Amino acid sequence: MKNILFKYFILLFQKTSIMVGGQAVINGVMMRVPGAYATAVRLKTGEIKVQYNRYIAKVEKYKVQNIPVVRGFIHLIDSMKIGYKTLDWSAETSEESTEKSNIFIEKTLSVVSVVFVITLFMGIPYYLAELGLANISSNNIIFNLVAGIFRLIIFIIYLVLLSQLKEIKKLFQYHGAEHKVVFNFESGEKLSIENAKTFSTKHPRCGTSFMFIIMIVTIITYSFIDTFIANIFKINFNIFNRILIHLLFLPMVAGFGYETLKFLSKMQKYFLFRMLSQPGLWLQNITTKEPNNEQLAVSIKALESAFQNNMSNYEGKKHIADAIG
Repeated sequence: MKNILFKYFILLFQKTSIMVGGQAVINGVMMRVPGAYATAVRLKTGEIKVQYNRYIAKVEKYKVQNIPVVRGFIHLIDSMKIGYKTLDWSAETSEESTEKSNIFIEKTLSVVSVVFVITLFMGIPYYLAELGLANISSNNIIFNLVAGIFRLIIFIIYLVLLSQLKEIKKLFQYHGAEHKVVFNFESGEKLSIENAKTFSTKHPRCGTSFMFIIMIVTIITYSFIDTFIANIFKINFNIFNRILIHLLFLPMVAGFGYETLKFLSKMQKYFLFRMLSQPGLWLQNITTKEPNNEQLAVSIKALESAFQNNMSNYEGKKHIADAIG
């Protein structure tokens, strides 16, 4: 156990092997590599269209890649920003639309989406926890545990319902294709459809696993924060001030979640840590599906395009790709 803890301490301050990861987009895949990212989309004609962007990660720009927790939150914001842009481009490209999008409508939908997420994953769980614990317990640890269980149940139901939609099923296939190609890259084997097909659609560093870990971390972190604030400032919690306080500490939670996922993905050779990763992998039974050859080809194209002419520098070597994707 001492050796494992020592390794964890070293890993916390260690530079990443290589920052490679991605996400599924509409009819395609985005892949991110050091200094760039590329999005490949399958058009209705069968052609693959690619958008390439140079990009310096904020953790490198602000030189915080070796500062635990801080790098996690900044990386998450970075990933969300790129993810939104690539999803938007893939949607426009897939429809081959020439119409300009309405900025006001886009901003309004963004606000509505944020309110929806806060209501679904904070408001409703907190309301149900207060309802269930009325006249039973005012203990903040018990409250956050019960709210966390409700949040997890809602999250799973939300994913299951989403997975029934035809377009989402295709998105989840591209998600599986992204994982297979990242596995293929990490193995050091030549990138090809045949090689990628042999790998699993479930990756320990997936965003789905990250979301599960965040939900566990919130229970622990918010229990401590609520107890501390209640004792020091004598605050009587209600749903609204609890949501506000928890939102303020969300960056710290995201940072802890990132470090936990990063650690677990590097410790998969130990049985205990493989077991801790299993719930996140089980959830990927919902969010990833087996891709076809055409979808794998799109994912490979995205990764090759992101690397441009540098792909040969990485082939034949095993890697631990640290980006969440």
